[in-house]
Amino acid sequence: MRTRPFTLLADRELLRTLQSAVVAERRDLVTMIALIAEVDARRLYRGAGCPSMYAYCRDVLHFAEDVACKRITAARLSGRIPALLPALEDGRLNLSGVMVLARHLTPANADELLSSAYGRRRAEIEELIARRFPTTESLAMIVALPPSPVGLPLEPERVENPASHVAPALVTTPEPAPGRIASPTSTRIAPPPPTRIVPIAAQRHVLQLTMGEGLRDKLERLRELLSHQIPDGDLEQVLEHAVDAAIARLEKRKFAATDGPRTRGDRPGIAPRTIPALVRRAVRRRDGGRCTFVGDNGRRCESRRFLEFDHITPVAHGGRATADNIRLRCRAHNQLEAERIFGADFMHARATRSAKA
Repeated sequence: MRTRPFTLLADRELLRTLQSAVVAERRDLVTMIALIAEVDARRLYRGAGCPSMYAYCRDVLHFAEDVACKRITAARLSGRIPALLPALEDGRLNLSGVMVLARHLTPANADELLSSAYGRRRAEIEELIARRFPTTESLAMIVALPPSPVGLPLEPERVENPASHVAPALVTTPEPAPGRIASPTSTRIAPPPPTRIVPIAAQRHVLQLTMGEGLRDKLERLRELLSHQIPDGDLEQVLEHAVDAAIARLEKRKFAATDGPRTRGDRPGIAPRTIPALVRRAVRRRDGGRCTFVGDNGRRCESRRFLEFDHITPVAHGGRATADNIRLRCRAHNQLEAERIFGADFMHARATRSAKA
C-alpha cells in the first residue's frame, strides 16, 4: 500500500487533494456499478460458482451485504434510468438516496423525481418520498415478550432499520419489506432486505416481520391446537413446531425423505424424466443438500435454495434417472448447464414459448 506524508501538505493543498480523491472515488464507483450491471446482464456470476449477482458480490468480491445491495440496486436501476449514473458521479445523488428512490423511480417520473432529490440528504429524500407516495400507518398486532436472560438487555443492538429496537419476541413491524434481488428478466430491481433475524446473545435471536390478518388468524389457531403441548402458547415453541412439520413435509415431497426408506421397489430408468424416490434420497445424501456446481475458479456453489435434480447426461441424449446420472443444481446453474449443452439461444426460445403457453 502506497502512503503519502499528508502531514506535510499545506492546508489548501490538503483540501484540494481530498476533493480530488472524492471525485476519483465517485468516478470509480460509477465505473464499478456499470461493470456490475454488465456482469449481471450476462449472468457471469454463474461461472464463478455463484447462484446470483448478490452472492457473487458478497462471496467473491467480498462486499458487505448492504454494500452489495446498494450497488446492485443502482446497477439494475441504471439500465432503466440513464440519468442515474451521471448524478452519482457528480455527487448530486449518493447510493443511500438511490435506495430510498429505487422503489418509486420509473422512466416516466425519473426526471422530475430525481431533480427533486438532487443534493438532498437521505432523511430529506425519505420525507420527499413520504409526501409524494404516502402510505397508511400500521401498528404491531402480535407482541410476545419472553423473560430476558439474566444480564441480557431487552433492547438488542441497533440494526439498519432505525425503528427496529424491539425486545426478544415475535413482533410485527410497520416497515414494508423491500423487494429482493431478482433475475435480470424480472421487473423487480431492489435487493434483499436486511436480515430480519437479528442475533442478540449466544443462541438467541430476534425475529421481526409484518403479517397480514390471515396469517395472524392461522397463528392463533395453531396456538389453540397446540394448547395441550404448549399450554402457555409460547410463540417460539409454536413456530418451532410449525417449522419442524413444514420441513418434514417438504423434504418428503422434494427429496423423498423418510424414516423407513425402501431398499428396493424403485426402478430407475423406466421413465427418465421421473426420478424415483430411492434415487432422490441417494442424490440428496451424496450431494449434501447443496448445489454441486464448481466454477472455473474452483469455488463450489453454496446455494441450498431453488435446488433442482439435474441429469448429467440429458434425457434428450439418452440419460437415465439413476443416482450416477443425477446431481443437485440450483436453478441458475441448472440453466447454465443447459445453455452449455443446447445453446443459450435455444434455451431462451424455449423459455419464451413456455411463458406464452
